[in-house]
Order: sequence, then C-alpha cells, then structure tokens
Amino acid sequence: MFVRAVYATGDPALLDAAVRSLNSGGRDLLEERPGYRGAGVFADRELGKLLAVSWWETEGARRNSDDVMRERRGGLLEPFAGTVSVANYEAAVFHQVEHPRQGGGLRAARMEFDPRDADLVVDTFRATVVPRVEPLPGLAWTYLLIDRERGLGVAGVLFVDRASLTASRAAVAAVRHEASAKAQMDVVGLEELEVVYADVRFD
Repeated sequence: MFVRAVYATGDPALLDAAVRSLNSGGRDLLEERPGYRGAGVFADRELGKLLAVSWWETEGARRNSDDVMRERRGGLLEPFAGTVSVANYEAAVFHQVEHPRQGGGLRAARMEFDPRDADLVVDTFRATVVPRVEPLPGLAWTYLLIDRERGLGVAGVLFVDRASLTASRAAVAAVRHEASAKAQMDVVGLEELEVVYADVRFD
C-alpha cells in the first residue's frame, strides 16, 4: 500500500476545530476516492501539531486523489494550520495486533538512510523490530513507511492507550538502537502523538 502524510502545525487552541473537520468532511472526501483503504488522525494538543495519514491500495490511487485533496486541504485545516507539509511513502511493513482506540498513543521515528539500503532497512524492520515489539502490552500497530528514492522513512508503533505507550519507551528505544545499527540508518526525529482516529482495511 501507499501513504500520504499531511503534517500541520498551528495554534493549539484551534486544533480541535481542525480535528472535527478532518473527522467529518475530510474522511467523507477520502472515502469517495477509488483505492482508499483507511486513514489516521494524530495530534499533539499541547504544542499544536496534527498528523493526518491516508492509506491507498496502489500508488496510482494515491496519486489520483492528490488533486482533489490539494484543493480541499486548506479549507479543512483552517483556521488552525499555520504550516502544512505533505509527504508520500510506500507502506513497506504493516503489522496489526489489535484495533487502535481513540486516546491511544503513536510514537513515530523519522529516519534517513542511503537509498541503496532501502531493502536492508525493510528486511531489518521485519526481522528485528516487528518480533521484538509485538509482545509489548497494549501494542496495536507497528509499521514502516519509506521513500526509496530519497532515503527517508517513518517507523511507527501505535498503542491502545497512553499508559502502554509510556511504559514501552525503554524497550522500544533498545529496539530502535539495534535496528538503526543493523540497517545503517540515522534516526533524525522522534515524537509521540495522541490517536484521534485510526483505521486501515486490508481485506
């Protein structure tokens, strides 16, 4: 599958209005597009950060949805968003243990690697990260998104509640360190966000 990730920052006091807009009009708009397989909305209400991720059956389906979403994105995020960035990825690994819940937590690590090592990064994630994090209490998803051409990636672990997210920090840090060394990649960013909504269909 393929993913479009929209990252917006703005006034924390206006974030809830943007969340309501994405959960109503935004989701309806996505569901009308061919090849749509699901979406997630994640937030940092204290700092004013919003991440909206949509999942697509093929790269073509994602690309075909770009024009309509580009036209409507500004209106959906107003008046919250002061900055907006968009990134596209291949969903190289997706492993679900439980269904996510509203109020859960997402930890996302942004990575850089030599594009020639993309397959090594994917293989390392499957062999090292997935089996090591699967037993963690409260785990819902673990996934790896990559941009093979640019050598960029996002590794995510999503938990059903914030307590499980917090309790996992030391264990996931150890796995992250091991995987980074094996795959020769650099972790360049790390953040935790609240799960507002998350649902992806693989059937």
